[in-house]
Formats: sequence, C-alpha cells, structure tokens
Amino acid sequence: MYTQVKVLFASFVLFVFTSAAWGNSYADAINVFKNAGQSGEYFKTAYGFAIYPTVGKAGFVVGGAYGEGKVFVADKHVGNSTVTQLTLGAQLGGQAYSQIIFFKNEDAFKSFTSGNFEFSAQATAVAITAGVSAEANTGGGATAGISGGRNDAATTSAGYRKGMAIFTVATGGLMFEAALGGQKFSYTSLP
Repeated sequence: MYTQVKVLFASFVLFVFTSAAWGNSYADAINVFKNAGQSGEYFKTAYGFAIYPTVGKAGFVVGGAYGEGKVFVADKHVGNSTVTQLTLGAQLGGQAYSQIIFFKNEDAFKSFTSGNFEFSAQATAVAITAGVSAEANTGGGATAGISGGRNDAATTSAGYRKGMAIFTVATGGLMFEAALGGQKFSYTSLP
C-alpha cells in the first residue's frame, strides 16, 4: 500500500506540472465560461466569482487535486485562492479542468473568503477534452457541464445554493471515479 501511495503521489505531481504546461490563462478561462451557456448569464448578475483556469486531478483508489485561482468582485481582482481535494474510492486516471464559482451576493462572498471553505461529494467522468460532469455538495447544490472541448463547452446549473453556483469545463485527461471527497478552498486578499 505504501508503494502505491508513493507512485500515486509521484504521478499526481507529474500530472499537475504537466497540466500546468497545458495551463489556461485567466482571460481564456473566463471567456470559455462567458460563452458556455448558462454560466455566461451569471457574469451579468453575480456579486463576484472565483476562477481556477487549471485544476489538475489524479487518482488510484486515493486521489487528489490542486489548482490556483483569482477572486473577482465587480471585475476587480480582490484576492487569490487555491483549491485542494482529497478523494477515496474507486477511481483511476488523471484530468484537468477549469472551474468557476459565482457569488450571488456579498454574504456568499464573505462566506467563501472568511477562511477555509469546503464543498463535498462529487461524481465525474471525463474523457480527453470531451467530458460530462455532475457535482453535488452538502449544501444541497448541484451543477453539470458537458463539453466537446473548451471552445464549444455548454454548461447547465440548478442555480445558486447557499449563494454560490459552480461550473466546470473539462480541459483534458481521462479519469473514471465513484469516489467521495471534498474540495477545500483557501483565500488571501490582496494588500
């Protein structure tokens, strides 16, 4: 088991650095979500958003993910954020995806930026740049995304849950999972 964990960790580190080479700029990721169906409408009414252009994820029984992002209010960069994830269950492979979290109002923004924020319980199936994903969190929210690639992504949402709406778009990889885990977010405001 220890050897498997070491191999998984080495693979994950390699995957994250490789996916960084595929990295997307913040402007590119924002543009994808603006043109991806329902997520584009949220830019018009949301108080703000957190955007993660590339989140790298890998797993073999135990999995993990990491991504760096920026937080915006009224199109002004107000802080930085990281997302980390640990999952346990049937899973195999690696993937990269872009993720955005919209804040409906100032209360939702303050909840997200007040410390370590967490979402949990997700299920995903992604193949190369064509992907389908579904996500549910303990706050009762659900999101889904379908894409044949970043340039023709389509998103749907069940709306805001606890003041937040989440969308993801697959950018590459191959990962199958039926695992439980949670995403944790950190936030650092700009000086």
